[in-house]
Amino acid sequence: MSVVGVLLIAVGVSDLCRRNTLPFWAPLVAGPIVITGFGLLAGLGSVGAICLLVGAALITLNWVVLAGRSRIGAAHQAIPLTVLLGGVLLLIILSPLAGSAGGLLAEWLRSTGWRRLVSVGPDRFLLVLGLFLVQLSTGNEIVRLVLAATGTIKPVGEPQASDQLRGGRLLGPLERIFVFWLGFAGYATAAGLVIAAKGLIRFPELNARRKAGSVTGVGIDEVTEYFLLGSFLSWLISLAAIGIAALG
Repeated sequence: MSVVGVLLIAVGVSDLCRRNTLPFWAPLVAGPIVITGFGLLAGLGSVGAICLLVGAALITLNWVVLAGRSRIGAAHQAIPLTVLLGGVLLLIILSPLAGSAGGLLAEWLRSTGWRRLVSVGPDRFLLVLGLFLVQLSTGNEIVRLVLAATGTIKPVGEPQASDQLRGGRLLGPLERIFVFWLGFAGYATAAGLVIAAKGLIRFPELNARRKAGSVTGVGIDEVTEYFLLGSFLSWLISLAAIGIAALG
């Protein structure tokens, strides 16, 4: 699963580079650089590993380009989602061809002296790091694409339900990280409490919106749909990450 981890790290870093303060080409070059760097550090130099790393670079580039184009309506939202999910599934199936990771990464893990890191090993370390990074900007991007595909998000320029619920783009990653680490550590009950708490915290705000009515062109039904669907998608990303980590 080392190559799967490298792919997820590259995708996560590329999406973190989607910033107005960075050049437009930053996400495009970030992925291949990350894949090359971690491939070298992990000693993934076999023919099978190199072929899979090249495939990971192509998947990352296609994800970055297609997800970016979907923001301006030049590509259907399902296409980048298919590329990413299909690419991850394909690499999971073909991951045995890459062999086990080692190299400088394995030496560094041993040199830390941390028993948990040493016991994790380089393959699982790459996978968990990649799954962690996906909880950040990539998770927001996946949620956006699904919401746009279902019509929950309106075309650019129209009033959005997200404007009525502030902080979602920041709370979403924090929530996913918290749920992922709790589930990964085996505290599934605590992760469930976090999920339940979000509904309790947002309820007064939703209730206030219901009483105020539609004053901005967005009704309470649209806001509620956005909140529920976005929340379930966000939780699903965390739960899927926990499942993949268990496989690794």
